[in-house]
Amino acid sequence: MPGLPHECFADEIAIDFPSVGRCVERARERFLGEPADADVLCAEVSLSKFEASRGLVVPIDVPVRATCAHCGGRGETWTEPCADCDGTGQSLHRHAVKVNVPRGVVDGARLRFRVTSPEAPSVRVEVRIAITA
Repeated sequence: MPGLPHECFADEIAIDFPSVGRCVERARERFLGEPADADVLCAEVSLSKFEASRGLVVPIDVPVRATCAHCGGRGETWTEPCADCDGTGQSLHRHAVKVNVPRGVVDGARLRFRVTSPEAPSVRVEVRIAITA
């Protein structure tokens, strides 16, 4: 029996669709809560002192994984690995996000949020603010 609650079902899933693994992980997260070591995408935004004092909206691109449209998440087409996703069953897409940086933000501040998309699992994002001289 697995030691952590997030490892349950791990030995009971035997499906030859690699993209289904993330769906099972998402179900575990919803039922059992988010694991402490969950991946966080980190980015840094550099602002001038003037921009930091006034606040602004900063566009960033967040990479999100989605089911490969070419192979439908199988990772293969007939007997060959899918060339579009390299056999993973997933493809990487850029999701444009506008981050609202509040006025008076200080150097080293961190903004945390989630990016969700209908065709991909949510991504945790942490943006660190760097104030330049």
